[in-house]
Amino acid sequence: MTMIRRSVGRGRRLAILGALLVLAGCVLPWWTIGGGDGIPPISGNAFESTGIVVFIVGLVTLAIVTLPYAVRDRPVILDRWPAFAILAAAGWIGLGMRVLDLASSGAFAFREPEQVITNGPGLWLVAIGLIALARAALEVAHEPPQR
Repeated sequence: MTMIRRSVGRGRRLAILGALLVLAGCVLPWWTIGGGDGIPPISGNAFESTGIVVFIVGLVTLAIVTLPYAVRDRPVILDRWPAFAILAAAGWIGLGMRVLDLASSGAFAFREPEQVITNGPGLWLVAIGLIALARAALEVAHEPPQR
């Protein structure tokens, strides 16, 4: 029995990078309030409200990229560009809903210096990861079909 190792193309490498950025951004703070005058800051990340959708998108993306190696030589129907596009869209919807939720609670409003609310690096890292995932879907769509 011969096993044909499938090469990881540019699109799938980009999907892996995007998923890792998304997962890293999920554990970093998305917002922070306080932290002045001896009061400890309060912060939140992706594990609140609809931000969890973004974390799940990162995990499922990594699972889809590694799935062809788990089933050996059989083709995998999930390892196609529509799956990556659907995941990117779901991630953007989850991120957008969380940003709207934060905006409606006044998280992005200007405050007095003692009540400074900042958007953390996790929010930006997740956005960069989702851009990479959307680009990965486009790259996978333009790859030649695997045998």
